[in-house]
Formats: sequence, C-alpha cells, structure tokens
Amino acid sequence: MNLALTVLNITAPVFLLAAVGYIWVKFGFEYRVEFVTRMAMTLSVPCLIFAALMQIEVEPQALAALSVASFVAYCIVMLACFALVKLAKLNAQTFLAPLIFGNTGNLGLPLALFAFGEIGLGYAVVVFAVMAILSFTIGIWIVAGAGSFKRVVQEPLVGATLLGALFLWQGWETPQFLTNTIELIGQMAIPMMLITLGVAVARLETKAMGQAVVLSVIKVVICGAAGWGAATWFALDPIAAGVLIVQLATPVAVTSYLLAEKYGADPQPVAGLVVASTLLSVLALPLILAFVI
Repeated sequence: MNLALTVLNITAPVFLLAAVGYIWVKFGFEYRVEFVTRMAMTLSVPCLIFAALMQIEVEPQALAALSVASFVAYCIVMLACFALVKLAKLNAQTFLAPLIFGNTGNLGLPLALFAFGEIGLGYAVVVFAVMAILSFTIGIWIVAGAGSFKRVVQEPLVGATLLGALFLWQGWETPQFLTNTIELIGQMAIPMMLITLGVAVARLETKAMGQAVVLSVIKVVICGAAGWGAATWFALDPIAAGVLIVQLATPVAVTSYLLAEKYGADPQPVAGLVVASTLLSVLALPLILAFVI
C-alpha cells in the first residue's frame, strides 16, 4: 500500500499537468506550442540543466559512468529496434527514430525529480543530454538521411550540459544572486514542458492505433530491458540505475512527429505512436517506478 501511494505521488503530478494542457486545448483556448517550446529549449531547460549539474552532490566519476552506460543502452535499443523494424517490414525512416528516442525531457526529467529528488534530476539531465546528442545526429540521419553535428553544437542544452559539467568538475559556483536567477528560470521548465506535452497530444490526428499500441508495448520492453542491462553491466548505484531505466522507458516524444513532418517521413503512424505510447505510459511508468524504487 505504501509503495502504491509513493508511486501515485510521483506520477500523478506529471500526468495531471499534461492533462491540464490537453483540457486547455479541448476548451478552445490559444496555446502557441512553438513559442513555449522555444522558450523552454533555449532558456528554461538549459538553466535547469546547468543548475542541476552545478549543485549535484555526486562524484564526477559516477556521472561519467552514467554517461557511458546511457550511450551503451541507446546502442542496444538502436540494434533491437532496427531488428524489430526489419522483421516487421516497417519503413525505417518513419518508425525507427521514434522507437529509439523517448520523451526524456518532458516526462523523464519531472519523473526523475519527483521520484529521486535533486540527485535524480542531476542524473536524468545526463541521460537527457546523451539522448539529445544522439537524436540530433543519428536520429536526424535516420529520418532525413543526414545528421547535424552543427545543430548539436548550437543547441543551448548541450552548452549548458558542458558548462555545468565543468563547474561540477572544478567545484565552482555562480554568485548567489545569479544562482537564484538561474534556478528561478529553470523552475519554469518542468510545468511548461508537461503542459505543452498535453497540448501537443490533444492536437495530433492519429491513425492505425492497433499497430501503434503493439509497437509501444514492444518499445517499453526493449528500452526497459536495455536500461536494466546497462545499469547492471556498469554497476550503477540504485538511483542512477533507476533514472536510466525510467528515462529510456519514456514514451515517444512529440518531436519525433515534428521531424517526420519536416523531413518527409509519414507523420500519421508517428502521431499514433506518440499518443499510444503516452497513454500506455500512464500504466507502464508507475509499474517501472515500483520496480526501481
């Protein structure tokens, strides 16, 4: 009973905030996703990442081990999803990237914070950064046929990660007034991303939901197993292991749908994956959290 209540306390705020965005759109109120997303990804999320890394009380070696474990886990997921796409005779340009990369930002960061506290958020930032770098290179290459190392360098969240890692390594801290400002800006990120997720899901038009549900279940199994395997292989501490598993098991991100539209893949099956996997996560993520807590 106590475990169920703990998991409910962790997951309920996440899904309730997403529901706020969903209901907001259904009532016909205006919500400019492009503006909010740009503010989140260029300002509030980088501030959240920098502050989390600068203040985390974890040895740099532990973060380095998690970085390597995250990379290995994503490699395992890539190979498994590639095999799945080939066996099911699906279009790799459309299905492969969404199956590999989950919503580690909008859902993963809040879940890590609520489940494991500030240390969990710091760990989640590392996994998020690894995913972002792979997504902007290999992920775009899968969808468009060409990766974008230039975009990786230009992304504020990558710069914030490197700068935060430098401050952590050197033991530096910004002046208190600046730290307070950065933290205040970063605090916008989590509610803003969750509400935007709900808005985006509400606006998606979905088709072929049966296939999307089956693929979503398989994705959760593959990603959860890869996270557990990598965490065990690198002997991560319990919090780091839990964060890695949860981050990998997050549902398909809305950005996968946007990339499919931008680069000529079929966006409708991806929209179905986003909705199906997000709805499935209402059941799957609490079960995973119960396993890792």
